[in-house]
Amino acid sequence: MGSTDQQADDAPAARGIARPPLLYLACLFLGLVLDRMLPLPLILPEAGLIRWTVGGGLVVVGIAIMAAGIRNFSRAATPVRSNQPVRALVATGIHAWSRNPIYVGMLLIYVGIGIAALSPWVLVLALPLVIILRYVVVAREEAYLERRFGDSYRDYKAHVRRWL
Repeated sequence: MGSTDQQADDAPAARGIARPPLLYLACLFLGLVLDRMLPLPLILPEAGLIRWTVGGGLVVVGIAIMAAGIRNFSRAATPVRSNQPVRALVATGIHAWSRNPIYVGMLLIYVGIGIAALSPWVLVLALPLVIILRYVVVAREEAYLERRFGDSYRDYKAHVRRWL
């Protein structure tokens, strides 16, 4: 599958409750505040080398996945921001493995920061964050893309996983 160009200048965008990067940042901030106000028992190893290696590794992998997804959108001349109309259905490169590599990359970065910061609350908040992303943000984007690209998007959905 390649990129399917469409005229999207007059198509409405997939509008969500908030931009996904802001959701990640809000959960990260809330988690760090809750760590101070309502500390949870630490379930993570405190060894600096382990936490920085695992956390840092997740951040690096997340940045790489996110960058690959952004690069795909850029090459297809379609906006990354979900509140702008898409111009093409991107189904090549990393998008041939995951329909949402940018969100996967952001989640890996988020979890990596949680581990490196020894923040149980950041990690606990990852679950509601993923649920909100899946059922509010991604559901709206998928409905929009299905209206926008029809059978091409339905075929893409049938062959490529949502996350990994």
